[in-house]
Amino acid sequence: MANHYKSIVVAVDGSKEAEYAFRKSIDVAKRNKNSQVNIVNVIDTRSFEAYDRSIVERAQHRSEELLNGYKTQAEAEGVENVNVVIEYGSAKNIITGEFANLVKADLIICGATGLNAIERFLMGSVSEAIIRTAKCDVLVIRTP
Repeated sequence: MANHYKSIVVAVDGSKEAEYAFRKSIDVAKRNKNSQVNIVNVIDTRSFEAYDRSIVERAQHRSEELLNGYKTQAEAEGVENVNVVIEYGSAKNIITGEFANLVKADLIICGATGLNAIERFLMGSVSEAIIRTAKCDVLVIRTP
């Protein structure tokens, strides 16, 4: 018997890979009636420490537009329980740590790669970190 996912986390960052992860979360939610889709975007505040407040505000505005667009799309496709959240800090720590625990995630969906090539080169990808540290199932989406 297949798992029934009640709380699905989908990590998005504005990349094409994240777009595919979001699309897959809709498919999974439709097959798992009454599940909640939690769309999260993490603004990496570590990179803003040397900058002024307006950069953080612009990042937050972009994040709100991204998440609201996804929420509208999900609801238009019949997913009723959609939660959008902006978090601040390190995506690697937040997604599998406090956020997954907060929403009692039983599935995390993410893209194989994301926007930050420098961080990927230096420290490995967010998806790798999610796979290593998640306490629930993880679905990594590759672009076609």
